[in-house]
Amino acid sequence: MARRLEPGTRVIIATHNRGKFREIVELLAPYRLDPVSAGELGLPEPEETAEDFVGNARLKALVAARAGGEAALADDSGFSLAALGGAPGLYSARWGGPAKDFALAMRRVAEALGDHPDRRAWFSCALSLAWPDGETASFFGRVEGHAVWPPRGERGFGYDPMFVPLGADETFGEMEPARKHAISHRARAFEALAAACLPLLDPHIGETGKR
Repeated sequence: MARRLEPGTRVIIATHNRGKFREIVELLAPYRLDPVSAGELGLPEPEETAEDFVGNARLKALVAARAGGEAALADDSGFSLAALGGAPGLYSARWGGPAKDFALAMRRVAEALGDHPDRRAWFSCALSLAWPDGETASFFGRVEGHAVWPPRGERGFGYDPMFVPLGADETFGEMEPARKHAISHRARAFEALAAACLPLLDPHIGETGKR
């Protein structure tokens, strides 16, 4: 059985990406935890050397937990296209160059796709929770859809403006955050994480923390 966090625990979110940090904080909001980003703490960003999303998430979580001396939650996620054999996938951020410029990354994806008729795409997300003693628990989520060009919407981050999930007509970049949180790859991984590792919610207390 996975170790469960206690209410009020400070949790390091092992990212320097403000958009990703904001989204994870919104997901954590009902659980009465105290999130802080690795960027705020000046913790290092390790090189992502694993061969899959779960491995990279675990690596980042362990580095942050050991460096910060507290529980750490890390995400590793990516955007994949069937026509590109699953690319950019694990290397999604690297397609944006050293500055991780996702406008550039999306342009590169569009150029690689060209006029290919197969626009099937998916987002994958692994979440890993680690403790300074080396214990970890990892969870995975995926959402299917298709790619569009040009990008649409100012919400979200990363490749969100060029991805339309199945059953929707808006991109993740156009959706209200609450709707995205209900169906996204990160939300699916988070649901499993919450069930196994987060504080049990008091059914008499709403998301605002008031009875």
